[in-house]
Amino acid sequence: MSYIIAIGAYLFLLMIYGLVIAHKKVKTADDMVTGGHRIPFIILVGSLLATWCGGGGITGNASIIYNGGPWVGAITFAAPPIGIILLYFIAGKVRKSNKVTVPEIMGARYGKAASIISALCVMLAYVGVLATQLKAAADILVLLCSSSGVEISRGLALVICTTIIVVITVGGGLVSVAYSDAISALIMIGGFFIAIPILISVANAQGAVLPPEKTTLTGGMSGWELLGYFLPSLALMLGDQNMLQRFASAKNSDEAKKSNIGMFIGELLVIVSIIALVTQSAKLYPSLETPSNVIFQTAVDYLPLAFGALVMCACMAFIVTTADSYLLSSATNLTNDIYAKYIRKDATDKQKMLVLRVTIVVFSAIAVALTLYF
Repeated sequence: MSYIIAIGAYLFLLMIYGLVIAHKKVKTADDMVTGGHRIPFIILVGSLLATWCGGGGITGNASIIYNGGPWVGAITFAAPPIGIILLYFIAGKVRKSNKVTVPEIMGARYGKAASIISALCVMLAYVGVLATQLKAAADILVLLCSSSGVEISRGLALVICTTIIVVITVGGGLVSVAYSDAISALIMIGGFFIAIPILISVANAQGAVLPPEKTTLTGGMSGWELLGYFLPSLALMLGDQNMLQRFASAKNSDEAKKSNIGMFIGELLVIVSIIALVTQSAKLYPSLETPSNVIFQTAVDYLPLAFGALVMCACMAFIVTTADSYLLSSATNLTNDIYAKYIRKDATDKQKMLVLRVTIVVFSAIAVALTLYF
């Protein structure tokens, strides 16, 4: 029950914090989408990091590390830092261009058709990503309730998590998302690094070691398999509209480039923490029925209550920050790239904000349906 209370308190406080910040800073549709181009540097770094580090890092990638070992984790996790280095050379240009979405860039280069097609593609893809984040958040809630002897349906868990994410996003758009992201980024890195020495001590006390096959460079995987894990992450990092939206929210082009450097450092810390944590977990669990839940399981079974709760809050932070970012980004596509550009060119600021908020709710409902029925 203590874990449920901790997660509940974290999500409630995150929601209130985002709404308070939004109330003070959100006045226009541009504030909703770009934070009025005045997001402070440290908040921008935290938002970039939290947006990228989502549920896939603590479930899918954790499963890869668990099955293949730390070297496989290092190879697959190498893609984001490489992508961040490449993004450094375009971050300033993105801010100077004042373009917020991929369709805007495509439209400027290839015309109206390219803009519409890319908007539809991004919306479809991002609602799908949103669905995976909602599923991961619901899975954490169900697992914690089960470990506390409380039965909760997956559907109810989905509704609870989705409602919180929608409230944060609808309340203030990028402003509430960015500021709550920054807090979550701190919890992510801090929670994981605190847990690592505790798990090392537990593993050493039990004499637990990694199986030999998990200590090799490839972990028994072929080069093609490793490439299959590496390339998608690199491609996503380079083409992620969320990155463009964050760069556009910077005060100027220099701030955008500096935030990219901050993200690079933060990403390295996240990578090291996840690989180290899962490696120790793999020693403690020689076999696990659901490897994607290895971090959650370790937090509940082996960490003291306070630290376990912190790690679970960190896991939820990974998921919530990515979910609200993809939700806002896809809603921005419909509002800016379809509605304001082709349906109602003379739309007022108030009308744009209304469409953006309604779209956020509708896309959330679609993502929940995808999670439940597909």
